[in-house]
Amino acid sequence: MQTIPTIDISPLQDAAHPGHGATVQQILDACTDIGFLSITGTGISQNTVDEVRAKTRAIFDIDEQSKWDQAITRDNYRGFIPMGFFTPNDGSGKADKYEGYKLHFDVADGDPVQQDCALYGPNLWPKETPEARDVILGYWAQLDRVTDLLLGALEIGLNLKPDVLKDAFKTPMTNMTLLHYPPQAPDEEGFGIHPHKDTDALTIIAPDLVGGLEVQTRDGGWITPDCPPGGFVVNIGDMLELWSGGRLKSTPHRVVNTSGKERYSFPYFAVPRHDVVVKPLLPPLSGFDRPAVHCGHWSKEIWRTNWPDETATADTPELGTLSS
Repeated sequence: MQTIPTIDISPLQDAAHPGHGATVQQILDACTDIGFLSITGTGISQNTVDEVRAKTRAIFDIDEQSKWDQAITRDNYRGFIPMGFFTPNDGSGKADKYEGYKLHFDVADGDPVQQDCALYGPNLWPKETPEARDVILGYWAQLDRVTDLLLGALEIGLNLKPDVLKDAFKTPMTNMTLLHYPPQAPDEEGFGIHPHKDTDALTIIAPDLVGGLEVQTRDGGWITPDCPPGGFVVNIGDMLELWSGGRLKSTPHRVVNTSGKERYSFPYFAVPRHDVVVKPLLPPLSGFDRPAVHCGHWSKEIWRTNWPDETATADTPELGTLSS
């Protein structure tokens, strides 16, 4: 059975560090094997993570009417996601058992990039939690730096041109989802989030003591990432799998909260700039055949098809499926 390794990424901060090359190889091995890794040495303090978790909990403690007043809309996929709103995009299975709060790369209203892609804009921030914005955006900026380190390592490991991945994340479509999972009974059907593959390039999540994240191994089993205190769980998304010609693995995972406790999570999803077209940068592996993806169009389709009465069309990118 595959395992999820823990890797100290601090050597990545200095190309002259004697452990730099070995760290790059460890990251590449994890990303080409199970597609998940736990990382330490990020420089992000546990206090910062605890503060973000506290603000996330405070956001979900807001009264229900205020949540609905700040809910996502078809025209602005920012704000509260009601409990049980989303089901698997293929129409199978029961509604996922979570409520969310959606945040995107933040630009001021009127920013010129909005003329090129209407998905850009300012986030909604609950007036009931005025400190949440600075806390979460500060954490987000630190994760941007971690993403830059990891992308740089993958550029080296895959023998790509320097900065070919990193340059795609200037004015990105990176986003975060704050999540609240109520406890499920052990015999209750359904999931906190159903088995899926991430459609982004790279996902980073701070684990919590409640747990519930499960990762599928190549033999079909499910394992839990063993992440030490202060560490983070990272996984490859479909876009990096596509960029790498199938070498990096986007792996199915799910959330099942049978702990009896409330679970709060805040995954960060690294997504390239709206005009980036993701296609293999290396000759695809045998049997790997996926069409190129335009990031702006892909993002628009992801948000659109999340609505229960919307369906995929022939023009919808084939990302986020459970097929190899």
